[in-house]
Amino acid sequence: MVGKRLFLRFIFLVLLVLFQEEYCKARAYLGPSFVHISGTHFLMNGKPLFLNGFNAYWLMYMASDASTRMKVTTTFQQASKYGMNVARTWAFSDGGYKPLQYSPGSYNENMFKGLDFVVSEARKYGVYLILSLVNNYEAFGGKRQYVQWARDQGQHLNNDDDFYTNPVVKGYYKNHVKAMLTRVNSITGVPYKDDPTIFAWELMNEPRCQSDLSGRAIQEWIVEMTAEVKSYDKNHLLEVGLEGFYGESMPEKKQYNPGYQVGTDFISNNWIPGVDFATIHLYPDQWMPGSNDQAQANFVDRWIQAHILDSKSVLGKPLLVTEFGKSSRSAGYSVGARDSYFGNIYNTIYSCARTSDGPCAGELFWQLMAQGMDNFSDGYEVVLEQSPSSAAIIAQQSHRLSALS
Repeated sequence: MVGKRLFLRFIFLVLLVLFQEEYCKARAYLGPSFVHISGTHFLMNGKPLFLNGFNAYWLMYMASDASTRMKVTTTFQQASKYGMNVARTWAFSDGGYKPLQYSPGSYNENMFKGLDFVVSEARKYGVYLILSLVNNYEAFGGKRQYVQWARDQGQHLNNDDDFYTNPVVKGYYKNHVKAMLTRVNSITGVPYKDDPTIFAWELMNEPRCQSDLSGRAIQEWIVEMTAEVKSYDKNHLLEVGLEGFYGESMPEKKQYNPGYQVGTDFISNNWIPGVDFATIHLYPDQWMPGSNDQAQANFVDRWIQAHILDSKSVLGKPLLVTEFGKSSRSAGYSVGARDSYFGNIYNTIYSCARTSDGPCAGELFWQLMAQGMDNFSDGYEVVLEQSPSSAAIIAQQSHRLSALS
């Protein structure tokens, strides 16, 4: 009996060791747990999470070609070196040249494998991803392409804003949501909906509906599509992709807009329960053409502070500044002027983040590029090797925000 007991104990210990090995492998494979929110804060493993990062819309495009794939790796390497921990990029390319989606429901596997590589590399270098699902604009297809696909099937549509209301078009978008969220990464073997590398899904890049400034069309679309995303994926956070324009729900807030509306409503759009956090963008050079530097600086301060206050007091949700930049094509531009602009925004966000109830947890500038990508230039690009002063400012913000955790 003693020998049998010892044998059984030996077997138990062997199984325990094997279980622990497999468990450790599984933990390493799965990586970190998912980010979640508590009030106005992002939390990771019970600790506040703050984000300093960048936009790079081109990641999937470059990753789909073996000759340019290293640009993606280099970008994540550099981002990690300077402490950046989040990137926002396109998870769409509808019709046209090198599409992800040839036609509704018909996908380019090579392009999808490019996105798989982006997710895999981001994971390797400790960078979260915000993945945007469709474009408001014509670039990379966007809502115009969706509307055209419906017209090709006999739908009689008036304009591109029918994207938000036509059942056929909405069906195309829902199919893309399903394809994206249920995609199994060909490199890691992990479905996108189960991968903690993905910080959040974004419904649309800068939704606008100029034909309905009441905001009803976009509001109803957000309600419907938020429910659609959450039906497949309850792990990840979700945001709308808003620029931050105020609308009719609180008309007194429209004084903070740059003199016009776009059919969105920062308050009501983000109030929807399935929307986990709010976003704003910031382009005073585009939104206030002809204004001087001081007027633009005043606008920037008012814009950020108004949204911080509303995220805290009205929405009770975290806030991210998910796009901002300074164009080299604007009058009086210099790298020093850009550094000063970035520094002022970084200081404002850090001042908010360091307070116990501050909702603004970080920012992503537009946009980071690797060297040798001049044909992708839009004037806002930051190439770190060419701008050591900018790299230093970005690294300082990374360090400050990281210390808050």
